[in-house]
Amino acid sequence: MDFLVAPFASNVFMQNAFVAGLLVSVACGIVGTFVVLRGLAFIGDALGHGVLPGVAIAVLLGLPGMVGAAGGAIVMILGISLVTRKSSLSSDTAIGLLFVAMLALGVAIVSRSRSFSGDLVRILFGEILGITAGEILIQLAATSAIAFLAALCYRPFLLLCFGNEQADASGFSSRLFHGIMLGMIALTVVVSFKTVGTLLVFGMLLAPAASAALFARRIGGMIAGATAIGAFSVYAGLLASYWLDLAAGASITLVASLIFFVLFSARRLGEKGRAASREDPHHA
Repeated sequence: MDFLVAPFASNVFMQNAFVAGLLVSVACGIVGTFVVLRGLAFIGDALGHGVLPGVAIAVLLGLPGMVGAAGGAIVMILGISLVTRKSSLSSDTAIGLLFVAMLALGVAIVSRSRSFSGDLVRILFGEILGITAGEILIQLAATSAIAFLAALCYRPFLLLCFGNEQADASGFSSRLFHGIMLGMIALTVVVSFKTVGTLLVFGMLLAPAASAALFARRIGGMIAGATAIGAFSVYAGLLASYWLDLAAGASITLVASLIFFVLFSARRLGEKGRAASREDPHHA
């Protein structure tokens, strides 16, 4: 059984990666739950890809990539809000337009620089094995802020999952708390891109929460389930990347996705079994 713990026993890079991955799992477990229940998967995907030009510009200027990711996320959210408010277009259309524009801008910036090949791989797929102690502290602070906001806004967030009208009727501003929710999604994307990259962060936001939604009855249980699935995905993904020489971020996201399909298949088989039992005339 040494192969299950040996990669983490004396390898500081694997230890830092595991701690960083756990923090990402908590943040994505919390925010991903509301992304799934609120139906915000599209904007989560758009933010995950829309930060690319900000990160690219930051790299070219010699700034921390997280600063560029934050800038890209802010531009995305403000742009979506502006287009939605000042035109008759739906929010989905606004998100799609900004998504395509920001992604195209990022690709254009990258294509202008010949020294971007290695940096582009790290931006898209993360470099979890290169996480430093300082970056872990930043992730810890961001994850703590996300958990605090989720606890503080739990009731209006719950009502928003049923619709804006429910929140407004209960005395909560749907616009305000929807904005807070978008801010939490953006913060999660910004602090997670270093770990799993802009291309894969959406998978960690969605897959664990979607898996937990298959069986959870309450939001609290769904958050706990999503966090646990995310944490296991980090452990199993890092283990697979170590022994099979695979990309760590991609391995983590692939494990999380596989867990969803396994649980989905198990649920379907259980439902068919129960249906067959009800139809069996000899069933007591």
